[in-house]
Amino acid sequence: MSMDEAQTRERMDHGLEEVRREMGGIRTGRATPALVEDIVVPAYGGPPAGGAKLRLIELATITAPDPQSLLISPWDKSIVGEIRKGILEANVGLNPVITGDELRINLPPLTAEDRENYIRLLHQKLESGRVKIRQVRQDRMREIKESFENKELSEDERDREEKKIQALTDEYTGKIDEMGKTKESELRSL
Repeated sequence: MSMDEAQTRERMDHGLEEVRREMGGIRTGRATPALVEDIVVPAYGGPPAGGAKLRLIELATITAPDPQSLLISPWDKSIVGEIRKGILEANVGLNPVITGDELRINLPPLTAEDRENYIRLLHQKLESGRVKIRQVRQDRMREIKESFENKELSEDERDREEKKIQALTDEYTGKIDEMGKTKESELRSL
């Protein structure tokens, strides 16, 4: 595998991972820590007061004790109120309740309308991922064309490289499509 191919694969892996992370935030009716772990919480006074903006996963342990609820246990019990405020401000439709020094989020069952909205959102995120993969392909194709024009590649080498890049593109868009099918079937089945 050439260095260029390794770099291309790495960039496509990054795009795939981004899609996977974004899909984790889409509710399927089952509680999962991925629903809230990337919510940014202005902890310790937040940015205006010179505090920090941290992802929830950096501030607490997040568990799903049952399929309909999440339990958030902050490591620093003094910021439980700031975490609750951060989740509410994220506007993701979740209402955390403080129970002692933890937060509990009960997830209401999804309505048919919720499911359709989440499926639409899923399709937007999948298409965004496909666009990222195609952008990597386009950048690499441009490099190949320049190398050919500068006589660094023969016509056969150019054709071979272009076929490799197209095969990689097909492989990664296929992975995105598979992830999407799995997530959509979860949304439709629960």
